[in-house]
Amino acid sequence: MPKLQHPDITADMHAHLDKIITSFHDTPGAVIPVLRECQDIVGYLPVELIDNISVGLNLPKSDVLGVATFYSLFSLTPKGRHTIRACLGTACYVKGGKEVMNRIKQTYGLIEGGTTDDRRFSLEAVRCLGACGLAPVMVVDQDTHGKVSPDNVVKILEQYE
Repeated sequence: MPKLQHPDITADMHAHLDKIITSFHDTPGAVIPVLRECQDIVGYLPVELIDNISVGLNLPKSDVLGVATFYSLFSLTPKGRHTIRACLGTACYVKGGKEVMNRIKQTYGLIEGGTTDDRRFSLEAVRCLGACGLAPVMVVDQDTHGKVSPDNVVKILEQYE
């Protein structure tokens, strides 16, 4: 397998990735588990890694890339250490969810679906988190924060390094 040349992939990671890819070489339908395991190691799926996976599984790059782009589980871009999911469903929107989202964007220079340059945060807009009684709601990693306002959202997020 060719040596991966990517700044986010260390030599130790490369060895682990090669082991995963090689272990699935002759396994039909292995693309999803290989992509998942590789993404767990690197944090996302850089194009160079997609290339190695396609070579290691003896599949066209287009097949591997097609699976990686089809499923929302996979990301071709780096993600932050913390994922912010801000609800823009009806209850949250009516109670100020859009303003909360705008404050996050302004404060951290984020766009929906984007990641801060320091990879501290990734921002996702979601349509419902199932906590309408706490509207507006955001989830950071696994932590649910209710009754979030533009005034307190930055204080909440500053707890996450």
